[in-house]
Amino acid sequence: MHTRHPIGIFLAGLALLVAGNVFAGTTPHAFTARYQVLRNGNTIGTVSMTLRAQSDGTWRYISKMRGTSGLAGLLGASLDENSLLRWRNGRPETVDYRYHMNVAFKDRKRHVHVDWSTGTVHVTQDGKMHQYPVHDGLVDQHAIPLALGLALAGGAHDITLPVAVKDRVEMQHYRVTGDRVLDVPVGRYRADRVDRIDKDKAFSAWYVPGRYPIPVKLRKDGKDKLSLLLQRFTRN
Repeated sequence: MHTRHPIGIFLAGLALLVAGNVFAGTTPHAFTARYQVLRNGNTIGTVSMTLRAQSDGTWRYISKMRGTSGLAGLLGASLDENSLLRWRNGRPETVDYRYHMNVAFKDRKRHVHVDWSTGTVHVTQDGKMHQYPVHDGLVDQHAIPLALGLALAGGAHDITLPVAVKDRVEMQHYRVTGDRVLDVPVGRYRADRVDRIDKDKAFSAWYVPGRYPIPVKLRKDGKDKLSLLLQRFTRN
């Protein structure tokens, strides 16, 4: 019987953190950012993020998580995600997405390619290939926090995202559920809380719309409480 390593489970949950109806007026801006990663309140690593323009008009969105403390540091845990996005009607759409998780020399990879010319999504995961029809506004799991931030900047409060998962398009529903003053390493802000309100109700993120396109805090509850806190943000 195959048992997943606890750090692998943690990184899988982290990938959901780093996962609209209204995107009017939102445009991308290149940035670099850094997050502190906590597991049950203890710092175990960092995440670096970049968004940069490509010469062909697409945008490259990259996240790199590295374990620095505890078991994550001991095992050299890492998670790399790389999304190629296009902007259409003021919102991002995925062209290509690559996921690579490494824990103690064990690799897990996923590749999502969206052929917009034929309207087909191609997914390769665990040695298996899946194919299904595309949906307008489709994003990969990695791009969810960015897509939510852009939707909020455009005035949205109820957001539906079509997300490419292994074998289908999954319609995910999010809602602004309140606000609060939040202290995070990057500063003190009144932040809007966004919760997923359908299947995965353990996802929460806090945004400062208009200031940051990505959340100042993300949280994934479950057996372990996983959190990301924004430490640094620079527009390029």
